[in-house]
Amino acid sequence: MKIRLATAHSTVVTRCWMASAVVALAVVAMPVSALAAKQARPAKVVEAMAPRNAGEPIMAIVSIKSQQVTFYDADGWIARAPVSTGVGGRETPAGVFAILEKNKDHRSNMYDDAHMPHMQRITWNGVALHGGPLPGYAASHGCVRMPFGFADRMFDKTRIGMRVIVSPMDAAPVDISHPVLLVPKPDVIAAVPARAEAATREAAEAATAAAEAKKLVAATAREAKPLPAALRKLEAAKTRADAQLAAADKALAAASTDQAKARAEELQQKAAAKAADLTAQLEATKSDTTAKLDAAAAAKEAAKAADAKKTATATAATDAKLAAEPVSIYISRETQKLYVRRNTHKPAPDGGGEVFDFSIEVPVTIRDAGKPIGTHVFTAMANDGAGLRWSAVTIDDGDTAKAALDRITIPQEVLDRIGPTALPRSSIVISDEPLSAETNYRTEFVTVLNNHPQGGFVTRKPTPRPDVDFASGDDSYDDGFSMFFPRERAPQGNAMRRRSGQNEPPVYQRNWWE
Repeated sequence: MKIRLATAHSTVVTRCWMASAVVALAVVAMPVSALAAKQARPAKVVEAMAPRNAGEPIMAIVSIKSQQVTFYDADGWIARAPVSTGVGGRETPAGVFAILEKNKDHRSNMYDDAHMPHMQRITWNGVALHGGPLPGYAASHGCVRMPFGFADRMFDKTRIGMRVIVSPMDAAPVDISHPVLLVPKPDVIAAVPARAEAATREAAEAATAAAEAKKLVAATAREAKPLPAALRKLEAAKTRADAQLAAADKALAAASTDQAKARAEELQQKAAAKAADLTAQLEATKSDTTAKLDAAAAAKEAAKAADAKKTATATAATDAKLAAEPVSIYISRETQKLYVRRNTHKPAPDGGGEVFDFSIEVPVTIRDAGKPIGTHVFTAMANDGAGLRWSAVTIDDGDTAKAALDRITIPQEVLDRIGPTALPRSSIVISDEPLSAETNYRTEFVTVLNNHPQGGFVTRKPTPRPDVDFASGDDSYDDGFSMFFPRERAPQGNAMRRRSGQNEPPVYQRNWWE
């Protein structure tokens, strides 16, 4: 019995040794590149919440490389989860965005009414964060799919205007300080409500005065309108009366009998009286016409001044109100301009989203303007004593965040106008890129890294109806999620545009929502 057990044990050991040897030989035989790739495979992203009480999210960063999204509040990350971004031909565009609209139960009008729960739109041409299936790799049609439960939990925590950064690489905010970053003045911020109230009242008074001035212009114009015609009529009558008087004078001089002289004198007196009366009327009408035309002109000038004051006070009132909102600044090396945007929180007149103020657009000085600067997002995370604590996120090749700030000179009038009231959540974006064509009156700044695929911005056609025959070869295209995102006739190629207009820009399609 002992011999049998020993023999069995020996057999097992031998087999284990042989298996180990086979594995070792397989590892040795494995190509170095394949082994390196296997060892370099990133760790699987798992859903996680920070072990602390989280504040309101200030930004979300989507990493296309790691297929994950991370939300940050003023003190750091608060939630992260795996995502699925766009596939080849329908890539999620890398760049800087903000939440424009939220819809808990959104359905696509592009992909057969596909359900996109807890949708948070970041472009009006169809890119959004929403709940969806996650296969563990990029699989969407351009949106950022998040786990269903995660999308549900984060939906009520975010607000319209929250910054969403889509980075081609892994990125995270780091603390930064620099003289270019806005420094608020607490006393000015404290005075904002009273200033806004006074400015609003002054604007209302100016609007009322402008309306009254407009009414006066209309009234004086009505009074003056018939006077030129009446004046011309009197002048014509006076001319005829003068002619009649001259004829009467001539007839009187030519009269040879007493009877003829008497008749001529009577006609001459009547003509003289008529001419005198018309002269008096003409002079009075001339004086009245001059006075009323002068009054109409004065009313017009007063209305113009009142309208200018109305515009100025309305601008001041808007600025005063917006001083209570975080400010966003965008600096483009491509256009050499600085843009300012703030949310008015007024609903867009054509529906969908809110209106953003974009009244400031000025030239900006960038040292070494021909040299790439990269794309950097600077965010005021929280108050820090009398100032603000800023973070920086870099998502494109170029300068470091600090070096990029070193090259920028913001016009003093802009600093004086918006710096003293800068609040947490304010931001400065510096980029080589111009503003995307997606930027409009109902968006925050939208910029796309044009040296990366941006298939999410390519014009896309709705999914064909099920009864439409596919061309041969279409059946081979399937990303494995047709029940959620039915396939199109064929995937489109990447839309790439180099900077400085070297290639044609991609074609954008507006007024449709994914």
